[in-house]
Amino acid sequence: MFELFKLLGNKRLFVLLVGLVTFIALMGFTLSPRTTLSWPEKFLKDSVGFVQYVFYKPASYVAGFFKDVANMRTVYDENEELRIAMGHYTRDRLKYNDMEQVNEQLQKALNFTEEQKNRYNYGSRIAQVISANSDPNSRTINIDIGENAGIKPGMAVTSQEGLVGVISHVSSYTSTVNLLTSMDANDPTSNAIAATAVGKEKVFGMIESYDPKTGMLKMTKISEDSNIKEGDEIISSGIINNFPKYMRIGEVEKVEVGEYGLTRTAIIKPYASFLDWKELIVIIPPEVKE
Repeated sequence: MFELFKLLGNKRLFVLLVGLVTFIALMGFTLSPRTTLSWPEKFLKDSVGFVQYVFYKPASYVAGFFKDVANMRTVYDENEELRIAMGHYTRDRLKYNDMEQVNEQLQKALNFTEEQKNRYNYGSRIAQVISANSDPNSRTINIDIGENAGIKPGMAVTSQEGLVGVISHVSSYTSTVNLLTSMDANDPTSNAIAATAVGKEKVFGMIESYDPKTGMLKMTKISEDSNIKEGDEIISSGIINNFPKYMRIGEVEKVEVGEYGLTRTAIIKPYASFLDWKELIVIIPPEVKE
């Protein structure tokens, strides 16, 4: 070491050189594609998340207060709609209970395994949004629950309106959510979502991209003979990547001829607004025994 100092003739130059090499090594490590975070990254992420929570939550509550005051005019109309919806709910609940009993009897008669019975018994966890990244090249948000709450990468995240995104990274107490607005068919790291239309078994396609100019999702690879049309409600089909079934995504705005004229492409308006979130819901899939 002494000979190296002597060779360089300047300690500051040596320190600068070591710092530069360390910086390049760290940059290469953090930029490499990974599904998990190292413990220093988790510690830093949780620390930053706590600071963001301290400043972000009061600001969001103040903004939400003024927004709620402005919306008080519509409260009466919403109450009337809720009364009507409650009447429909009571009727549908009776119908659902009857169907559930029939379903249980059929499962027992067909000797369903526990895994088959619980395949769609998803749980949920409420999460508070603590920060948002508005960078158009990296549209993500951070929530205040992580590994300690059983959160794992790949879990779906939804709002009251519809599907929001997917958990991408998890630390002990916080998680990062990749929004649907970051979907890009040309990005190999972007996860596509298998989707279908409510009440139409023949409709199947892949939601792979989002157009920031129009605010629309694009559902491709739809069969030419499918009966998809404007106004159809699009939900996740749950057939790939253990992604939950029946997640509300959006509504078909129009249907176009796909590539080479052999398929159809649906332009979908998302149900989620991707703005002014306070709370989100993380969908927890059932544990499957090996």
